[in-house]
Amino acid sequence: MKIIVFGATGNTGRRVLAQGVRMGHELTAFVRSPEKLHEQQGEDTARQVNVIAQDIMDPHGVREALSQQDAAIIAAGNAEQGDEFVRIVDNIVSQCEDHRSFAGRVWLMGGAGLLDIPHTDLIGNNLPGFPPMYQTHNRNLERLRQSRLDWSVMCPGTMVDSTWHPEPVRLHATTDALPLSVPETIKELSESDIAGLLFSRLQELNVSYEDVANWMLNHVELDGPYKRKRVGLAYRSDIPAR
Repeated sequence: MKIIVFGATGNTGRRVLAQGVRMGHELTAFVRSPEKLHEQQGEDTARQVNVIAQDIMDPHGVREALSQQDAAIIAAGNAEQGDEFVRIVDNIVSQCEDHRSFAGRVWLMGGAGLLDIPHTDLIGNNLPGFPPMYQTHNRNLERLRQSRLDWSVMCPGTMVDSTWHPEPVRLHATTDALPLSVPETIKELSESDIAGLLFSRLQELNVSYEDVANWMLNHVELDGPYKRKRVGLAYRSDIPAR
C-alpha cells in the first residue's frame, strides 16, 4: 500500500516508517528535516522512502503530498503544543477530506485518556487531575467525527522502548474502551476517586512504540475492524506471545 507518514522523524513516526518499509509498503515521509530522517533511518531505508520536506501548516503542500496515497498516518504534533497541535491535525484532515485521489484511510495518534472507562460514561481526559493539555486530543477526535473519512485513533498509554517488557506477552486491543479489567463497582465512585484509581494503574497501559506502529500498519485497509473507532492497547502476560 501507499502510505504517507506525517511527523516521520518523531518517536512514533520513525518507527512507522522503518517497519512500513520492512513490510513492503510504499512509504512517503512528510518531514521538516530530510537530514534528520536520513540520520535516523540510515541510507538503505531512506533510499526506499519518498521524502517530502514541506511546512505541515501549508494546505497546498499537504494536499499535494496526499496524491495517490492509500492511507495517512498522522504522528505529527503533540498535546504540549496546544492550539497549534489542533491546527496541524485540522489542516491534514481537511486536505484528506477534499482530495479526490486520496483513498481516505487515516490513523491519528491520541492517548489512553480518550478511551471510555468501563461501566461509566466517562473518559480519562475529562476527569479531575488529568492535564488540561490533553483536551487537544478530545478536539482532534471531534474533528475526525465530523468528517466522512475512514479513520481510527490510536490511544496508547505511555509509549516505551521495545526492550521494556522482557516477559512473554500478548498484545491485547480494545475498541473505544480502556484495555483494563475494571470492576463494575467503579460506577459508584466519585470522579476524583476514579481518576485516582486510573492513575494508580497507568503502568498497565505502557506499550512499546514498535507495537503501536505495527498495529497501525497491520490495519491500514479501508473498512477494517477499527473504522471510526478509538483503539486501546495493553499487554496480557497471562497469554503467551505469538
